[in-house]
Amino acid sequence: MCRTCPAHGCSENRMPLPDHRDVAHPKLLFVKLKHIGDALILTPTLRAVRDIYPQAEIWVVVRKGSEGILAGCSAIDHLLTVASRESERRTVGDFLKDLKLGLHLRRQRFDFAFDLTDGDRGRWMVGLARAARRCVSTTKGSFSRWWGLWMDHQSAPWSGGHRVEKDFHLTSELISLGGEVPRLCFEADRSTVPSAMRGVKDFVVLHPGSRWKKKRWPLSHWLELGRLLLERTQTLVVSCGPAEDERELAREMVSGLEAGRVVSSDGQWSWAELAGCLWRARAYVGLDTAATHLAAACQCPIVAMYAYTVVEQWKPWRTECRLFHPLQWMESWEEVLETPPSEIMRAHDPCRVMEAVEEVIRPA
Repeated sequence: MCRTCPAHGCSENRMPLPDHRDVAHPKLLFVKLKHIGDALILTPTLRAVRDIYPQAEIWVVVRKGSEGILAGCSAIDHLLTVASRESERRTVGDFLKDLKLGLHLRRQRFDFAFDLTDGDRGRWMVGLARAARRCVSTTKGSFSRWWGLWMDHQSAPWSGGHRVEKDFHLTSELISLGGEVPRLCFEADRSTVPSAMRGVKDFVVLHPGSRWKKKRWPLSHWLELGRLLLERTQTLVVSCGPAEDERELAREMVSGLEAGRVVSSDGQWSWAELAGCLWRARAYVGLDTAATHLAAACQCPIVAMYAYTVVEQWKPWRTECRLFHPLQWMESWEEVLETPPSEIMRAHDPCRVMEAVEEVIRPA
């Protein structure tokens, strides 16, 4: 049996596998085909690998649309994308491109390849790469004998802790990273200030939208908070994604607040431009979105509201924050899941949110 995964039926005649200490300049592949925020959550692990191996060659594969949020991580040497997960957006051509990418990765002769997707698509990509060591993470226990023929290491099932730690500890099982898990990464010198924000210094960023409507805070609550914030700061920045419903929500906020004191991204800013604002903002208020993780990467003080999110796994990583979630007043997850998310989000009081902002806001 394979010495690292005897339960999976791997061949016992496999050639000896390299130890990370025997590779002076390792070539590593990280595959994480998940949402945008999940891609950013990988960056502490990439930074840690770069610190251990300054000469390493690091390749990363993410879903198309997630690459922009990784533009601020200098630890990445090669950043590649696969087709979006949503079936209605994928074509036969997309599948052929993914296959072509897998074959391209196969030619790179990686020393280590890590699948951090928790799904078959990422495992296929790592299996096609045929690295000397192929590692897979899972949150659902053991996988099938079939995948055991492709992989030589499976992490222990992950059931607790932060998702940043999940990626870090899987990698550490083969490469001794050691020490403290780094912060999320979007380096300030890789950000840029949007033209609408040049010369604006005293501002707070709000991000009211989410692709999942169940995560949203009521518009009336945002407007009440916005009025309170304009008593404390000169300008509000309303950030939103490019989806039309998010842009419409941002427009409603702009029209409902004091004219001339609200700037909207209108879904047009890049992640680098939003990062340029967050590095300079006095505070950020948002929801369970990629923008909240970006605020953490930019070390911007955060106030965030949650409904069904397991906060301990997804909260802003290693930054000043104040969080609102239903387990602060409900007795159990059963009670939470029996309550409509809109009711939970409505219960987050704007005045209490403003009090939390007062606790973390930076001086003007």
